[in-house]
Amino acid sequence: MTQLTRWSTALLTLLLGLLASVAGLGQSSSPVGVWVDDSANTHIEIFSCGKKELCGKLVWLRPTSDSTATARQPQLDVHNPDAAKRQTPLLHLRILRGLRYNTNDERWEDGEIYDPNNGRTYSCYLRLHSKNRLEVKGYIGFPLLGRSHYWTRLR
Repeated sequence: MTQLTRWSTALLTLLLGLLASVAGLGQSSSPVGVWVDDSANTHIEIFSCGKKELCGKLVWLRPTSDSTATARQPQLDVHNPDAAKRQTPLLHLRILRGLRYNTNDERWEDGEIYDPNNGRTYSCYLRLHSKNRLEVKGYIGFPLLGRSHYWTRLR
């Protein structure tokens, strides 16, 4: 092999390795999947919806001690400010919506999160701190005035 061929082969190998690692980073930096909240009371599935947006829905709920929920009578959205929605089951309820990725801040933002515990909707952003740790920040007005929760990836 000539010197030029060896250098070309080495450069091609290096570039292919770099491309593979960049492609892997893009896949691991997505919050799409199922997460458990920091209180271990709910599992939330985050998924793509709309154009380049993320949404999330409740896919598992821990039965509460004061709950009358059974297999026949699911937990309901009893705190919803809209009385017509108070009979809506919490399971599969969409609680995250409209999150878009901001490459400068490396987070999904400009979305909303609904808290079925109090019936309120907050502005929201998501930020991955690692492949399996997600910061979920809900706030009113300014993120500085909000509260962060940390979810753990289940799958």
